[in-house]
Amino acid sequence: MNIDTLQGLSAAKPLALLDADLVAHNYSVMPVQLDAGTCQTLSAWFDERQRFRNEVRMEKHGFGRGRYRYFAYPLPTAIKQLREGFYAQLAPLANLWAERLGLDVDWPPTLNEFLASNHRAGQTKATPLMLDYGPGDYNCLHQDKYGEHYFPFQVLILLSQPGQDFHGGEFMLVENQPRKQSSGIVVPLQQGQAVVFPNSLSLVSANLGFKRGQLRHGVSKVLQGNRRSLGLIFHDAL
Repeated sequence: MNIDTLQGLSAAKPLALLDADLVAHNYSVMPVQLDAGTCQTLSAWFDERQRFRNEVRMEKHGFGRGRYRYFAYPLPTAIKQLREGFYAQLAPLANLWAERLGLDVDWPPTLNEFLASNHRAGQTKATPLMLDYGPGDYNCLHQDKYGEHYFPFQVLILLSQPGQDFHGGEFMLVENQPRKQSSGIVVPLQQGQAVVFPNSLSLVSANLGFKRGQLRHGVSKVLQGNRRSLGLIFHDAL
């Protein structure tokens, strides 16, 4: 796969199926995946410091243990294409969920239009990132909101092969619903697969429609090896 033409990974999943997955399970694994060679090429970018604007050591901030780096603008062509492709198919779903929850918001059809509104609000820093975990590293449960203007879905692409490159390090989602105990799920991912999940609000089926829950995500402790992944967040940061 050509590293500069990765639009294929964001090949559309039917809206109804994507919606059904996210309502029922809080995630949806996309139908197209990157091959091993492309994953290795992307993973190696983590060591090219000039591609990134910032590095965060999670232990220093109480976020867990490990590190991640935010890409700098201008984004690499591949990352830009992936971000734009996923946004275009997720924006109609975001508006459907907003309507169900009675939210007064309307996401535009293209990422460029959405980012223009971010930038007018002072959110100008790139947020696509790469995450690196070694033995004993983990990511605490959290939500990725970097300002008042944030998109309700995000995407994670696993670049390493479970059971071969690393052991442990499962991607986890935990949902909180009013007057109920929290429930969690481990998302089964293989190398090159992309998963879509809500940024913060989950949508829960109810007798008279839908109600909202709160969703957080994280990564369990890596027991052995090295785990790298690519995160696509669609809003920019302050």
